[in-house]
Amino acid sequence: MDALLFNLTTAALLVLLFVGGRTLVGADTVPSRRVPWAAVALTAVVLAGVVTQLVWAGAMDALDADPSRTGWWRPITSVLMQNGGVGGTAWNIATIAVIASLAEWFWGAPLMLGLFAAGALLPNLVDTLFGMASVSTDPRNFAGSSGATYFLGATTAAVLLLRGRDAKERLLSLAAPVFGLALWFAQGNAHGLVVVYGYVLGLVVWLLVRPVLRPERDLQRPPRVTVGTLIALVRPGGGTPANR
Repeated sequence: MDALLFNLTTAALLVLLFVGGRTLVGADTVPSRRVPWAAVALTAVVLAGVVTQLVWAGAMDALDADPSRTGWWRPITSVLMQNGGVGGTAWNIATIAVIASLAEWFWGAPLMLGLFAAGALLPNLVDTLFGMASVSTDPRNFAGSSGATYFLGATTAAVLLLRGRDAKERLLSLAAPVFGLALWFAQGNAHGLVVVYGYVLGLVVWLLVRPVLRPERDLQRPPRVTVGTLIALVRPGGGTPANR
C-alpha cells in the first residue's frame, strides 16, 4: 500500500507540473507551434538507452550512478538507464517526451537541453555542497530519467508564477513546490525536493533571459511545419488543406 501511495503521489506531482507547463505555453496554441525536434531527439536518446539495456547485460553496472563505482560519465549516462520495470520505463519515456516538448516551446531548444542537463547534475552537487551525500536527494536511485524530467517540468511551472494572468494561475504555479516539499517531508520522496530545485532555477533563469527570450515566436511567425501539420498528415485521409 505504501508503494502504491508513493507512486500515485509521485505521478500526481508530475501531472501538476504538466498542467503548469501547458498553462504557461497555452494548450490552444500547441497546433500552431513548431515540431519540438530537440524534445524528440532527447526522447530518442533515452529510448536508445533502454535498447542498450536490453542488448547489453552489463549496461547498468557500467553506466549507472552508483557512488561506489568510479567513472566521470556516470551522472550523465545514468539518466539514460531505467530501473522501474516495464511500467516505470514507459511512464518515464512518455513524460520526458511531453515535458521536454512544453519546455522547448517556452525556453527554446538550447535552454531546454541545458535545464535538463542541470536536472541530471545539480541534485548530486547540492547533496555534496550541504554534506548530504549519504542521504541523496536524487530520486533516480542511481538510474532513471525521472529526476531530470521533474526538474525540467518545474522550471516551466515556476515561470507561471511571474507570467500568470491571474491569481489562479499563480496559485497553480506555487502548488508545485509546496506539494513537492510535502512529499519530501511526508514520504521522503525526493522527486519533490528535485522539483523545488528546478522551480528555483526556473525563476532565476527566467529573470536573466526574459529580455531576449521569445516564447511566442511561433505564434507571431508560424513555422512551415507545425504540430497541427503533422497531426493532419497522420490522420486517416490526412494531408494539408491544399493537397487534399
